[in-house]
Amino acid sequence: MVRPYLPLTALRAFEASARHLSFTRAAIELCVTQAAVSHQVKRLEERLGVALFKRLPRGLMITEEGEALLPVLREAFDRVADTLERFGAGRPREVLAVGAVGTFAVGWLLPRLPDFAENHPFVDLRLSTNNNRVDMAAEGLDFAVRFGGGAWHGIEAEALFEAPLSPLCLPRIAARLGEPVDLLGETLLRSYRSDEWPRWFAAAGVSPPRLVSGPVFDSSLAMMEAALQGAGVALAPPAMFARQLDAGAVERPFAVSTVLGGYWLARLQSREPTPAMRAFRDWIRSQARTSAPPRSDAPSLSPAPPL
Repeated sequence: MVRPYLPLTALRAFEASARHLSFTRAAIELCVTQAAVSHQVKRLEERLGVALFKRLPRGLMITEEGEALLPVLREAFDRVADTLERFGAGRPREVLAVGAVGTFAVGWLLPRLPDFAENHPFVDLRLSTNNNRVDMAAEGLDFAVRFGGGAWHGIEAEALFEAPLSPLCLPRIAARLGEPVDLLGETLLRSYRSDEWPRWFAAAGVSPPRLVSGPVFDSSLAMMEAALQGAGVALAPPAMFARQLDAGAVERPFAVSTVLGGYWLARLQSREPTPAMRAFRDWIRSQARTSAPPRSDAPSLSPAPPL
């Protein structure tokens, strides 16, 4: 069976008319006359052999056949527009999907993204955030920035920098903390890792409490928000909250820190690197070298082989 040729102008006229339920408004959008839009839709109906609209005294009512056609056209037009938008500077734009721990994304990555966009205009970056639990294959990610030790099954991870943890709290709470032992009398905000506060107290030379009973948060962002509202003392990476520290919203009462992991640039071992992936890897590697927090005395993170 030979399918009828459907002119693009007629399809566009129908889609605009269906969206506005008006030939007049569609004509304004398409910069043509109302009669031209009406004629194009009529031609389309004749070719398809169905009515797409019921003409009413005050506008249009789409038919069942029109409702069936409309979403197909919208998806097709959107895909064409998306593809055309990826062309710039003489080359197609390449989509790059990156997932990042929320704390890293907000505290470190976002302020630097304008530099990446300016220097790599061919990359169409799609950024999503998570709380360090991520399925790269299921989510279709090219890269994920994760916190931890860098050992994940099926993942090739490259160390970016360590993320030492220190107590952070409101200035009024910091004012009553003379020694690390004073923290034992405060509400200690916790992550899902139960060893963080005991490790910090050990680094500070204080016997840790047998039980840390403060509230548990699934991200440092939520924990810091609780600290900003006076709920207690957070144990978080100061480098990710430099803006709050610089503004005086929170203080770091003690210089003691402990390292339980770092931030890593991870990709699936089965994922073949693309030009966009290489560009992002080289850029974030350079940024990490020039603006990473000071290293601690903990064992250094081991980088993965280059892409």
